[in-house]
Amino acid sequence: MSEGLVERVARRVEAIIQRPMFVKVEASGRHAHLSREAVDILFGKGHSLTKQADLSQPGQFSCRERIRVIGPKAEFPSVVVLGPERKETQIEISNTDAIVLGIPAVIRQSGDLSGASSARLAGPAGELTAKRGVIVAQRHIHITPGDAALYGVRDGQVVSVHIWNRRSVTFNNVVIRVSAHFATYMHIDYDEANACGFQNGMIGLIEL
Repeated sequence: MSEGLVERVARRVEAIIQRPMFVKVEASGRHAHLSREAVDILFGKGHSLTKQADLSQPGQFSCRERIRVIGPKAEFPSVVVLGPERKETQIEISNTDAIVLGIPAVIRQSGDLSGASSARLAGPAGELTAKRGVIVAQRHIHITPGDAALYGVRDGQVVSVHIWNRRSVTFNNVVIRVSAHFATYMHIDYDEANACGFQNGMIGLIEL
């Protein structure tokens, strides 16, 4: 092993030891974020989403409401709705889900619907077309400003995260998203979760 390589490895190990860079990992299944207009169409004018359970991100919750997401080839009959309502309707699926539905798998950060795919949505009160509303979410880490300062990362930075287990993998192109409204968690979809043998409580190591 060359002296330069030894020094680089030593510096990396020292950085890991000196700075806590571990993050809890959560797997996120297909789900829908709905606008006020979409809620009115799908569930009836003035309908209020019904909280079922709080999620790890503050103020976010799963709802009792379910919708159908319909593509050219197939449909998913019971997709969970997450609250609260959003300005724009956004459906988040996996790459495999996109193949099943028969639509392009467009990878975007949540909230970026540029060039997103389209699908039909159906609820008990009506249907609509979510034009440019379906994405495969870019793998990302929600992180508080305090944790971001501790880890030495910034909003929009792209990092890697290594998972250790019997199916160890390193996820590259993980986007850091910093906000005081977040709790610190990494989010991956079910395709990525299956690739790394995901289990609840899994922890990853952020690699800069």
